[in-house]
Amino acid sequence: MAELENAESTGKKKKSGPMPLVIALVVLTAIGGGGGWVIGGMLAGKLQPAAEEKAADAKKKEGEKKKEGEGLPHISNETTGVVALEPITTNLAYPSESWIRLEVALMFKDKPDVKVSEEVHQDILSYLRTVSLQQIEGPRGFQYLRDDIQERVDQRSQGRVTKVMFRTFVIE
Repeated sequence: MAELENAESTGKKKKSGPMPLVIALVVLTAIGGGGGWVIGGMLAGKLQPAAEEKAADAKKKEGEKKKEGEGLPHISNETTGVVALEPITTNLAYPSESWIRLEVALMFKDKPDVKVSEEVHQDILSYLRTVSLQQIEGPRGFQYLRDDIQERVDQRSQGRVTKVMFRTFVIE
């Protein structure tokens, strides 16, 4: 009891709890969130027409390309020496529920050979079924996959294919 009277007589104040700090943080967070929402709404109104215009231009250009016949064909092309293979979709060896989709194009030294292209297509498909997800993870794994496919194509085509070009590569 004497200690309590001494503390009051010396003028020491009680320590305040963390409640004022929590209230201040909540108020500041609400103000910051509200300000961000208002500014985002103002900017989104300005960016929306520009995004719609870009999308319309992209669709228009894509339609023009299809009309002109640009892009890589799925059959042999005498002028470029490029054959775009049909998309390869298969499951991986491990985990077996993971799927891979790959589109590649082959660049031939001379005249494209459709028969060799089909053999290469089947060889790539059978190879991808033996690959595990861990082998192709990350940039280094992707580079190893590219190197392995290039090596298989070189062996199968007996050097007639100079380059394997990856068009799409998706793992699900």
